[in-house]
Amino acid sequence: MLENEILAWLSRTWCLSICLLLGFAHQAGAEEFPAGHEAAPPGGLWGGFNKTYDGQRFSPLREINTGNVASLKETCQVKIAQRGAFQAGPVVIDGTIFVTTSVDTVALDPTNCAVKWKHVWHPEQNERFAINRGVAYLDGRVFRGTADGRLLALDAATGKVLWTDVVGDPDVGEYVSSAPIAWNGLVFVGTSGSDWAIKGRIMAYEAASGREVWRFTTIPTGNEIGADSWKTQEWAQHGGGGTWSHFALDPLTAELFVPVGNPVPDFAPEDRPGANLFTDSVLVLDTRTGAVKWWYQLVPHDGRDLDLAAAPMLYRNDNQRSVVALAGKDGYVHVVDRETHQLLFKTAVTTIENEGKPAAPEGTRFCPGIAGGVEWNGPALDATRRSIFVGSVDWCTITKPGHSTYNAGDLAYGGNWQLTRDNPRGWVVALDADTGKVKWRYHADAPVLAGVTATAGGIVLTGDNAGNFLALDSGSGKVLKKIETGGSMSGGVVTYEQGGKQYIAFTAGNVSRTIYGAGGRPTLVILQAETLVERKTAASDTPDPEHGAEVFRQTCTGCHGSDGANIAGFNLKGLKNRMTTDQIMTWLQNPAPPMPKVFPLPLDEQDQKDLRDVTAYIQKAF
Repeated sequence: MLENEILAWLSRTWCLSICLLLGFAHQAGAEEFPAGHEAAPPGGLWGGFNKTYDGQRFSPLREINTGNVASLKETCQVKIAQRGAFQAGPVVIDGTIFVTTSVDTVALDPTNCAVKWKHVWHPEQNERFAINRGVAYLDGRVFRGTADGRLLALDAATGKVLWTDVVGDPDVGEYVSSAPIAWNGLVFVGTSGSDWAIKGRIMAYEAASGREVWRFTTIPTGNEIGADSWKTQEWAQHGGGGTWSHFALDPLTAELFVPVGNPVPDFAPEDRPGANLFTDSVLVLDTRTGAVKWWYQLVPHDGRDLDLAAAPMLYRNDNQRSVVALAGKDGYVHVVDRETHQLLFKTAVTTIENEGKPAAPEGTRFCPGIAGGVEWNGPALDATRRSIFVGSVDWCTITKPGHSTYNAGDLAYGGNWQLTRDNPRGWVVALDADTGKVKWRYHADAPVLAGVTATAGGIVLTGDNAGNFLALDSGSGKVLKKIETGGSMSGGVVTYEQGGKQYIAFTAGNVSRTIYGAGGRPTLVILQAETLVERKTAASDTPDPEHGAEVFRQTCTGCHGSDGANIAGFNLKGLKNRMTTDQIMTWLQNPAPPMPKVFPLPLDEQDQKDLRDVTAYIQKAF
């Protein structure tokens, strides 16, 4: 056993060293969730809630790009349920896409929406809060939580239940809304339900058997680390600290990054003096033992329900420092050094108003409110463009102070709150990953709750509560495609490759968090773009630069000249050093004005040959 562990460690260390030398290394932990799926191209899976363990939500696929994203069309859609909340992040692996509702787990064909199997959970206790955000996958099994506090393991091929564990008690407010994360033979999950005055827990279970391996309580008491941050022990016994989205994990350091929710009573902080650890924190645990390694608290002594709800994101900055990005309901993106645990920068991504101001007896308006900031879908990273992308909600709340007593299973707000009557909006914000400087902002028609996904094709994919699917330009934030889906988008937006084609899938039709938004029925939608060029490997498709020279002479020299230098600001010389073959081909098919469109769609066989050949000539000549 020890020998195998040493060999595995050496293998990982060697791979990481090579990647660093080549300059391609992202944050340790960026591996696709399940390994060893030879049928899928590198990066072609979407193996977990946030694709990779590091939570970067980045796809290296580029078939759908800035040049053809406007041609996106629906491939298929399927109704997953008749009604209810739909916030799941789709997972795509082994030729199957998995989505969930509070009781349903559905496996579908990712190319045509055909249902392979459907499992319906029949709650054994009352559902505390009918929400579920997705599955984890490991070794042919999918794992999910339930609204009555269970953890299920299902056979990924058939949907058969392999084991069931009781991990929470809904009678005292506990449930499981987050998507688990699975690694190294273990499944990690936490209890949700902070507002019902639970005492949050993080647990690890054997993936094969369901046996509990360890647990960690997020509200410390007695001699536990952080217990002195609760000056009143009454609320330390049930002070909240649930977790309701997803975790991140670093396989090299065996660290689990847990986002922890708010303390209770929510709006009566004077009832629980102290910093109230580990609420509103990222909590870093040893995956093997559950021991706490370190933490960073975004909002000490929170009195406004400003959870860290979204999954952390791990990456390396321009100094090759390992950092973690945290997007909270406080309306900021915090980036923290993983070695020193110091804050490197903190940038607002929505409206901030009356931050830190105590609530007055007549009520105080604060922004973001209890339904604002960054909710359960966190940031994405494009490491090449050194950009973080994050969606947020622009919505405020008026709160009045009060007090609360503990009653098992009851909400423990400790005050009154009211959502403001402003028309809630949303943002997608791009930040410099190294400095936190805002690169661009897109103001959406409605709150942005959906997952945000960046791709190598230069696009950012997301959606809003008004039911708009959005494809934005990674560099500018310009809307390249907007599709009305008919239902609020509050779940995952993912992209994957199947059978040599790139697809986009998202969930629409969510009835929770949709005030001033679109409802709809829970529906999975799959899109494809019009293929610009079918690239083949046959010898007959080998580019012919000599024929490309003739194409260039006939169509290009009139403007660019024979040497490619006629147009100021559009000199073709050195183009091969600035653009890849794919980028040149995409540019030729979708040029920016005033250049005319030389290759109108659809391309016939001769168009495809001319395009390949002229690209080869441009690369050779310039």
